[in-house]
Amino acid sequence: MSEIDFGRLLTAMITPFDQEGNVDYAQAEKLAYHLVETGTDTIVVCGTTGESPTLSWDEEYQLFTVIKQEIAGKAKIMAGTGSNSTSEAISATQKAAHLGLDGTLQVTPYYNKPPQEGLYQHFRAIAKAAPELPILLYNVPGRTGCKLEPETVARLAEIPSIIGIKEATGDLDQASLIRALTPTEFAIYSGDDSLTLPLMAVGAKGVVSVASHLVGNQLQAMMQSFATGKFSEALQIHLQLFPLFKALFLTTNPIPLKLALRLVGLDTGVVRSPLVVGNDELEAKLKAVLTNLGIIAQ
Repeated sequence: MSEIDFGRLLTAMITPFDQEGNVDYAQAEKLAYHLVETGTDTIVVCGTTGESPTLSWDEEYQLFTVIKQEIAGKAKIMAGTGSNSTSEAISATQKAAHLGLDGTLQVTPYYNKPPQEGLYQHFRAIAKAAPELPILLYNVPGRTGCKLEPETVARLAEIPSIIGIKEATGDLDQASLIRALTPTEFAIYSGDDSLTLPLMAVGAKGVVSVASHLVGNQLQAMMQSFATGKFSEALQIHLQLFPLFKALFLTTNPIPLKLALRLVGLDTGVVRSPLVVGNDELEAKLKAVLTNLGIIAQ
């Protein structure tokens, strides 16, 4: 297992675009700094929230580079270099390792729906090709149509550079089985903000968060409270933030998040097609939640 500690709060950072849809690298640097200043331990660059399916590899490498320059020594950087092509994932991961990043997020191959042995061999090959780079598996069958079973996760956990999993199945039984089958140092991270606290109760370490763009310090406080036995305090924070967790997924992520960031004065631009900007109804709902939380003024 890697000795790198990615902390409890990993933020799946959005990718800022300008009004023409070009990557806004200067805004990406500012946002990365903001996240570090508000509680983020590790920034995940070019994941689902970062609209990675619409980014070119060149854009991704440039994002990795500028964010590393901005936050080096302040937080860890995890690169989303997964693919449904094993050879492509290997190439992207090797380049991330060459850039000196701290880790990589590897999504289960999407659309081609490999069997469990295929999934095992896919991740094993990536780990073998870049053994110096810690890997966080990403299990999100709702998006990929492909699910990593707990038994396969347990096999993968035996590979030294595979250090944990982002569990986004929404299934507490799945997380419980993974915890039962893997070493205690194998890290389980919630892939859903609303399930962070429940998953910590069955052995998760933290969360790969969307809401941390807006409430990073509060999420850190919730997880620290739970970890130190202050369960009622953790629950109180969870319940307070729960409406925001749900509002950020009223439609496809990151459409609500980018709209919410604009409402709080952190304009990160448009979303790329085939996503579309949020409508007036979504804006009104987000504004009400943000106002109730005191994030924006009445």
